[in-house]
Order: sequence, then structure tokens, then C-alpha cells
Amino acid sequence: MSISVLRTADAWWVATSTGAARIETAATTTAELLADRAAVDAAAATEGGEPIESLALFSPVTAPCRVVAQMTNFRSHVADAGMNPDTIPMTFFRKTSGSISGPYDDIVKPAHVRLLDYEVEIGIVIGKPVPVGTAITAENLAQHVAGLVVTNDVSARDLQLPKTQFFESKSYPAFTPVGPSLVLLEGDELKRFADLRLRLSVNGEVRQDALVRGDMVFEPLAALQGLSGFQRLDPGDLLLTGTPVGTALSAPPKPIEMIGNLLPPTVRWKAFFKAQARNQKYLKHGDVVELSIATDDGALDLGSQRTVVRDAGQDSR
Repeated sequence: MSISVLRTADAWWVATSTGAARIETAATTTAELLADRAAVDAAAATEGGEPIESLALFSPVTAPCRVVAQMTNFRSHVADAGMNPDTIPMTFFRKTSGSISGPYDDIVKPAHVRLLDYEVEIGIVIGKPVPVGTAITAENLAQHVAGLVVTNDVSARDLQLPKTQFFESKSYPAFTPVGPSLVLLEGDELKRFADLRLRLSVNGEVRQDALVRGDMVFEPLAALQGLSGFQRLDPGDLLLTGTPVGTALSAPPKPIEMIGNLLPPTVRWKAFFKAQARNQKYLKHGDVVELSIATDDGALDLGSQRTVVRDAGQDSR
């Protein structure tokens, strides 16, 4: 049975049916905690006495670490972006670990960003070293995956699109809320990955709601096989696995896209951003963003995240 690990400023905890049980460990990083599994298991075997709602939770994934993300990895999202899901390649990009924030921290919108978007994603936390050239197979995949987390891949679209790059547009502080819990998987639980449902709402309006099964293009086995060919991974590193349809950004209808392609780039981008400025789905100051990831039967539950968007220099509340 999975173990849900929580983190506060000065301690690690295990969520139990009676509350949070403190983990007796000297670990200060996710990697160190994963190496002290005996302490985690000991806490899980006790009855927690601390009310979970009383804990001020931090991200259960600590920085610095590698943050790698899969691009256009849900068929519904690929189609909505105007591409063919059957021919889309496996693509990765990096985010700085300085973008990691807690599950209830504000999402800080930089003053120069106009089009702030959201992406609910399943985060995979690496459990053992993956040197370049490691053979990842269906038989040993679970050995390399420590657990799963809820993540939000926040994106500044007006920076991402004209520059055709992701690192800057997705790496500002608080652009990767993580948690509330790191769900450590046991036995065959990773096989339930395809049964996970991703949900995201803004101000109570459901924007994203999709199952992994039948929608994700490259599931964890293929992703880690691809990454291990060129990127070393270590315990505590984080892999974001893509988002389904429902983000604020959507491809324009084909006729409009074809006309736009005939325009000079400066004119085309000016027209695009003018149209996007009318899109009310982009995040603005005060918006409440809620995420959850779980199987429909509740057997595997990564928890729920709640963040508030705040313009830089202002109080969200």
C-alpha cells in the first residue's frame, strides 16, 4: 500500500488514518529521505497524532534537483494544439528547480507576463540513480520510480511562443507548485498509473479532466527509456509527464492559422497576442487554482493542491 509523505519547514511526516506521524530522520532533502526508507516505514507503522490540516506544508520534492518535463504528451492536448497525435515525437525540456513551490503557496505572476497558463501534470520522482545508458525495462521500471506527486507546470505563453523555447517561460519562482504529498508506491501500484485522473479547476470551474489511459502518448516506461539515453537522473529528481486538453492556450481554427502563416512574423504575433488578450481563461490576480490526481476508485490518491495567483508585489488575499 502506498505511503503519503508530507514535508514541513523542519520535518518529514507520513499521513496516516489518524493524522500525521513524524518521521524520525536527519534527512533534509528528498534524496536523503528516500535513502532512509526504514525511518519512513517505521513512521507509517504508527498512529499519527498531528492533525494534517494544522501542518504548513512545503513541496515534498526539494531543490536543487533536476526538473525534466515532457512536451505535448497527451493526445487531447496535441490535437488541440493543431498537431497529429500519431506522429508527435517524444520531446523533453528542462525547468529550473528554483521554480518549485509548495502546494498552497501563491503562484506569483511576474509584472511583464500577460498570458499566464496552467497545466496539471503527474510528477514522477526518481528513486534510484539512472546513469546514461541504463536499461529501463517493464521489469525494473518500478525500481527506478520512488513515487508520484501532483504538479502544475505554470507557463508564461507570451514568452514561450515567440522565443520558441520553454526554459525561461516555465522557470520563474513558483511556476512549479508540487504536492501536497509524495506518494511512495509499493508492489504493483505503478501499474495503476494509467488509471489516474487529472483534474484542474480555476475559481471552481473545471478546466481539465482526463484519464491517463488512452490519452497519454508516452507513458513512464517509454519516457524513462528515452531519457536514459542522454540524461542522467538521480534520486529526488522530478519528471513532469505532460498535460491533457483544457489549458488556456488553444490552437486557432485552421483557416485562421493558414491566413496567419501568410503574414510577416511581427504582424502575425501582434495579431495573435491581440486575440489572446481577449481570452479570459488565462490566469489573473486572485484566481484560485485547484488540482487533484487520483484513480476513480480512490485506491491511489496523490492529493489536492490549492494555489492563488498573485501579481508580483501584491497580496493575493
